[in-house]
Amino acid sequence: MQHRMKTHQLTDGEMEHLLLNCLTGTLATVNPDGTPYNVPVHYVFCDNLIYIHGLPAGQKIENIQRNHNICFNVYEMQGLLIDKEEKPCDTNTAYASVIIRGTAQLVEDMDEKKVALSAIIQKYTPHLSGKEIPFNMLKGTAVMKLSVCEKTGKYYV
Repeated sequence: MQHRMKTHQLTDGEMEHLLLNCLTGTLATVNPDGTPYNVPVHYVFCDNLIYIHGLPAGQKIENIQRNHNICFNVYEMQGLLIDKEEKPCDTNTAYASVIIRGTAQLVEDMDEKKVALSAIIQKYTPHLSGKEIPFNMLKGTAVMKLSVCEKTGKYYV
């Protein structure tokens, strides 16, 4: 384990706070040739699960159907830490990040999809929360559920 990971670990509570409050994350899936595919996504974190929504077809969906292993990351940059003597190689970044290794699956259960999509609406457009999600939209939207196998977080200030 690298030195900074040993000395600058986020607590479970700090990781949860970051996962609840970051607006975007990145989802990495595995392409057929074994190379990674990394895409920015909107998400919601609840009950130690991550839900992502999107179109019902595309590279991330195909990758998840073929290989359920994923990596998910959120990152918050708080600013640059400029060296007092302005040495460019001694400039650093104040940040916090969480990396999750886990598995993904498509949510087929309509009730679970509705709960997940309602949570996403609450997070990103709370003024629209509570409005009915039309059945055709519910049916036509893909919802992916990411289960957490390992979660690590680190920071630097």
